[in-house]
Amino acid sequence: MQGKTAIIGNGDGVLAFKAGGVDAYSAPDAVKARELLRKLAKTYKVIFITDDLAKELNDLILRMNEQAYPVVVPVPSEKGSNGYAVERMKEQMERALGVDILFGREER
Repeated sequence: MQGKTAIIGNGDGVLAFKAGGVDAYSAPDAVKARELLRKLAKTYKVIFITDDLAKELNDLILRMNEQAYPVVVPVPSEKGSNGYAVERMKEQMERALGVDILFGREER
């Protein structure tokens, strides 16, 4: 892994990431996305995945998050967010900091 970054999504919106040097992969459904995520995890340090697909791959993403790499980051799809990405980010910040910085509540 040499710091490479990829994105997995189910629409043409992922192609915009190519302009930023991110390798873009299309997955029409969760089955293909799961297959791609497992494959890409071997060579990429950061993998963005649209939250519509990420929600369906939550079990795999949680297992991957137990390791340092790859970092799997849910992002809103071209259709907007379903809330999954925000919820995962909130959980990770609470875990790392012990404080909910998005809503200002301390963990007990």
